[in-house]
Amino acid sequence: MKIVVAGTGYVGLVTGACLSEVGHNVTCVDIDEKKVELMKQGVSPIYEPGLDELLKRNYQNGRLSFTTDYLNAYKDADVIFIGVGTPEREDGSANLDYVFGVCKQIADSIEKDCLVVVKSTVPIGTNDRVEEFIGENVKNEVKVEVASNPEFLSQGTAVEDTLHAHRIVIGVESKNSENVLREVYERFNQPIVVTNRKSAEMIKYACNDFLALKISFMNEIANFCEIVGADVEDVAQGMSYDPRIGNKFLKAGLGYGGSCFPKDTKALHWLANDNGYELKTIKATIEVNENQKYKMFRKAKQRFGSLKGLKVAVLGLTFKPGTDDLREAPSIPNVRRFLSEGAEVVVYDPVGKENFKKLFSEELSYAKSPEETIRDADMVFIFTEWNEIKFMKIETYEEQMKRAIIFDGRNCYDNCDFENTNIDYYSVGRKAVLNRKQ
Repeated sequence: MKIVVAGTGYVGLVTGACLSEVGHNVTCVDIDEKKVELMKQGVSPIYEPGLDELLKRNYQNGRLSFTTDYLNAYKDADVIFIGVGTPEREDGSANLDYVFGVCKQIADSIEKDCLVVVKSTVPIGTNDRVEEFIGENVKNEVKVEVASNPEFLSQGTAVEDTLHAHRIVIGVESKNSENVLREVYERFNQPIVVTNRKSAEMIKYACNDFLALKISFMNEIANFCEIVGADVEDVAQGMSYDPRIGNKFLKAGLGYGGSCFPKDTKALHWLANDNGYELKTIKATIEVNENQKYKMFRKAKQRFGSLKGLKVAVLGLTFKPGTDDLREAPSIPNVRRFLSEGAEVVVYDPVGKENFKKLFSEELSYAKSPEETIRDADMVFIFTEWNEIKFMKIETYEEQMKRAIIFDGRNCYDNCDFENTNIDYYSVGRKAVLNRKQ
């Protein structure tokens, strides 16, 4: 069968590359000619480990192609995956303009019966609207069915998450749609969960929002641990042995970021309100996460009073390691606060620097290594737990910094690492290690 994927962001490009990797012939469509030419050279427009190799290998063997010509791509497709972005609007609702833009192209182009598969994260009921929209606008006498097939990939492990998923969820309203998608995913050899479309849409939101809730819960526990003198790392370890809880997403820090959790929590919260219902746990999740971003900044303000004229080093800019994505990264609002305080700011990130320069060009300095970043600094903030930061020798801080004071927002180190040093170490959910006078 001929498979076409609309959109070459995280969802679309990874989907297309992985479908071709298991033997399907796939065409990826994007409106950006520069991106298309780049992908033809085996270069991914997004930073994602393992993706370049998949693009190059499958483009060279002819199973994967890229084009801006959607008319020819869609007209005789058997299956069209929609994998475009659904960014949040100012009110928190999901912006579906890109989804329906693709739907219009499909309606204008298709010349044979096909299955349209919405892989983008969309509000419950969107697939029904997509089927109605295409049916009302299709130009030729063809039958179009619509299915929901949400993705569950994580940035930094997207290729592995797709090729070796825990399950594949398909939401369908006909046996034919189910059979087509079973054929598409037959070579993945993964469990398939079949539901109706609205349930599939809800599964995606419920999964992401539950994980976000788990993160915010642990951050609340961490904050209370500091008040009562408990250690959140010990608490998390004790919790992790309970199979009903598990050991994932128990790490305290500065909250969640990225392209999914922030917008998906807000979108479900907005959708519930729009239907006259308040999801109190999701509302609390959003509030806790927003407040958590500034936890280390507040500690620094309490310690120094003012940051004016002080040199602030920032290690890690992306919302998590393994990606160059800065969406909802805690580094952004914190750096703005540092600059507004009148601090001298120098930053480091192994892959996120160029994207950060689009936000902050001349206001701060960019270092080439963690060691260069902290040189002569009055304090250092850790916002991303990259390995080169986690495994940097503790004595390096003491040797390079003017005053070795660390505000670790990701709990990269153990408190015991700072015993018998001249370093003051602040982390999340644990007692501060103070080796200097306040």
